[in-house]
Amino acid sequence: MNDASYLNPKFDFTYTDPDRDSQLINQLGFIPGLKEFLMIRQVHALEHATVWMLSDITGLSKAKLSTSYLSADNENIGGLSTEKGFYIYGDINSLRLTRAVKSALTRLQKGEWNLALHPRCGTNSSVAMLLTAGMAMTAHLTLPRSPVHQFMGMGLATLAANYLAPDLGIYVQKYITTSIPFNLELKKITKIIDKSGDCSYFVRLDWV
Repeated sequence: MNDASYLNPKFDFTYTDPDRDSQLINQLGFIPGLKEFLMIRQVHALEHATVWMLSDITGLSKAKLSTSYLSADNENIGGLSTEKGFYIYGDINSLRLTRAVKSALTRLQKGEWNLALHPRCGTNSSVAMLLTAGMAMTAHLTLPRSPVHQFMGMGLATLAANYLAPDLGIYVQKYITTSIPFNLELKKITKIIDKSGDCSYFVRLDWV
């Protein structure tokens, strides 16, 4: 995928309106699960931005998202969002994580909205799988039943899906699975050690 899709994504006003989610809750708060859905979108964006902050990018602590960020993305650090906060996995300490969360939140709220998107997001994988399945099924139903035609159709479907999935995944991240966290604040960070001794953290967030 072209880096520009991550570096300079075009955000419309509805994505960056700081009052949008609060207004939705005030007007439609009677809808079950609405607040949880809106919160997890904001949490998801903050999780992505925190992972960017935790990537070891020397000299770019105050820089805008750039190609250097993409090349220096630390694949040993990952996250998982919930409606209460997010988990962070990787070799980090709580002080560094606290700084990263606060920095990520500030930078997102001040306009670095591209930090809300991440190339390793599970959204991209889900989009790729759905796209591949859909195109493969279409090829199976529309092409002749001969093994050669079916095999070629499956191959072309896979190639097309892999080509389209990154850009479509970014679109889904921008408009469905993430939202700028204008309504979140850090409550606490809890260290978790599993039975195998591996360490992770849960970043608890509050809606304000």
